[in-house]
Amino acid sequence: MASNLLTIEDLADAEVGGIVETALAYRSAALADKPLAGRSVALLFEKPSLRTRVSFDIGVYELGGHAVYVGRDEVMLNVREPAEDVARVLERWCALIVARVDSHTTLHQLADPERVPVINALSDVEHPCQALADVTTIHQHFGRLEGVVVAYVGDANNVANSLGLACAAAGAAFRIASPEGYGLSDEYEALISSRYGGKGSVECFTDPREAVCGADVVYTDVWTSMGQEGEADERRRVFEGFQVNEALLAIAGPRAIFMHDMPAHYGEEVPEGMLLHPQSVAFDQAENRLHAQKAVMRHLSAGNL
Repeated sequence: MASNLLTIEDLADAEVGGIVETALAYRSAALADKPLAGRSVALLFEKPSLRTRVSFDIGVYELGGHAVYVGRDEVMLNVREPAEDVARVLERWCALIVARVDSHTTLHQLADPERVPVINALSDVEHPCQALADVTTIHQHFGRLEGVVVAYVGDANNVANSLGLACAAAGAAFRIASPEGYGLSDEYEALISSRYGGKGSVECFTDPREAVCGADVVYTDVWTSMGQEGEADERRRVFEGFQVNEALLAIAGPRAIFMHDMPAHYGEEVPEGMLLHPQSVAFDQAENRLHAQKAVMRHLSAGNL
């Protein structure tokens, strides 16, 4: 059983499936347990957030616990004191540490098998909580994950890395279309392909129409992620033609859904109003952040409380 969630690779295929089932049970109110009753959870955030912060705060409360938010200026990881010392202090008070960090390396400094579980709430490499909410949303709408074709259009960023791994773990096909030089790294293409275990592999394209053709899910994210603001003008030029709009969505399967993890940069990866398109499930996806994160906390706390 996973002791931390720094990457989707920390979870076995069965664990991914179990978290999705638990998240759907929380969503339907079929499950209403309080595994964090009387316990506290540290929310250690170096980056700004709406969905991640609020959903974790509410999730801890709904699981019976108390969330303590610690922002960048309050702790100054590896500036005011080493991340390892911060973790050693927090473990004396908290059952879990949820960390949203600039560098994935910081997560490894915070995490230790002998300490309380650490959950990656976003790093520059992966966003596993988002991916678990995404596959929960796909299951919610199709009743399954096995065999569903997911097409991601845009920058192969942290969201794409985690989504590809989650799709592979769940048996969904994963396609990605990115401009030359902005696709999956060799490392993540190999990791995702390996995760399929011979039952499929990731497909990479430079033409979004090829990736989307006949797909069940069309997914996109911002072209310029946090920390890349200086590249925004160049990325708008490079990603021209990669906008997910009604015309591109029409190439997908007849029952296709559209997904975006938000926030959206209207006029770039999507046109104004695309999140309200009849095929969009973006707000279901946002809601499922709460349910999936509750499932993650329940899963990781099972052997530590």
